[in-house]
Amino acid sequence: MIKMHQWWRLLFLVIALTIALISPTILSDNLPAQTPPPKPRTELRGIWLTNIDSDVIFSRKNVIDAVNRLEKLNFNTIYPTVWQGGYTMYPSAAAKRVFGQQIDPSPGLQGRDVLKEIIAASRRKGIAVIPWFEFGFMAPAQSELARSHPDWLAKRRDGSTVWQEGKEERVWLNPFHPEVQQFIQDLILEIVTNYDIDGIQFDDHFGLPVEFGYEPLTVSMYRSQINSPPSEDARETFWVRWRADKINDFMGRLFAAIKARKQKCIVSVSPNPLHFALPAHLQDWFTWERRGYAEEIILQVYRSDIKRFNAELEREEVKLAQANIPTAIGILTGLKNNSIPLKQIQEQVQEVRKRNFGGVSFFFYESLSSWAKETPAQRDAALRSLFPAKIQRPSVYN
Repeated sequence: MIKMHQWWRLLFLVIALTIALISPTILSDNLPAQTPPPKPRTELRGIWLTNIDSDVIFSRKNVIDAVNRLEKLNFNTIYPTVWQGGYTMYPSAAAKRVFGQQIDPSPGLQGRDVLKEIIAASRRKGIAVIPWFEFGFMAPAQSELARSHPDWLAKRRDGSTVWQEGKEERVWLNPFHPEVQQFIQDLILEIVTNYDIDGIQFDDHFGLPVEFGYEPLTVSMYRSQINSPPSEDARETFWVRWRADKINDFMGRLFAAIKARKQKCIVSVSPNPLHFALPAHLQDWFTWERRGYAEEIILQVYRSDIKRFNAELEREEVKLAQANIPTAIGILTGLKNNSIPLKQIQEQVQEVRKRNFGGVSFFFYESLSSWAKETPAQRDAALRSLFPAKIQRPSVYN
């Protein structure tokens, strides 16, 4: 027989167990539901269009089909190449005047204005167009431009000019030469003036490999300002800084010239990470951002290892830029001989979003589905899952 004090203890235990079992329901009914993290109101969803390993720009139908596809996949920005391989991809009076070729001589581009076609198709779909000045100061070694103006070419200390890029022989225009600066500015300003564009973009070729800069003109400029010859070591700190500052100064003048023609033309930059861009290519894009010469940055982070990818996103100069202007991340979606798996692309987009960057841009259009292990339908389905609804790109002009 249960004694009285044991009965009370048993009753208390029963009541306690009952409360424990029903309390989660009681709490969930009375406490407000957890608020999910806010979705971004804007996100850059960009894509680069180029003429290498890609047929997209070589017919009007291909252009229209590509823009229609990108609209269905909820992209909002196209970066089409306009200066590549020593030629313009649009009819250029400046190019005709300097080296006799108005447009790239490829058969599919003759009698057309590809840039105008891309803009017209994109406007109908609400997609921004920011022409990409892809080759910057670089040109093929045997191009009409290089052969017409040998005095414009950058040189190493030994006088050599050829810069090997894979199997291709390239040269670099001397960015310190006044005539080179004028030519580059003329190309850019005719695009800004003649086309209904949202901006203009410069990439990692808007600089100079560090081993160059020993042209007589540049050496003479250095001597007159510093009163001594440049260092024989191309990577000597002061010599690097002097050349980078000269490019910074040109970027400032170019920015002012663009704004004088079209105030709301976005100046976009897609550089390599700064710890490579500055010492290896004299491109001090962080100074451009600090001085207001860059209004949008898409940092090229073409890393397959996720730890290395994330490390680039965490660098201090990247965070400072992100806090100041729209800053997105360039993600590699594949090359002709380098298939990028969907899992890697999806993981990298997630890491970018975790850190509240302004968005992503994919390099490049053809690799969205070509050369992949997955079928085009599988790739498109994955892109739709990444970009399930339309969204505005970040605004530079609030």
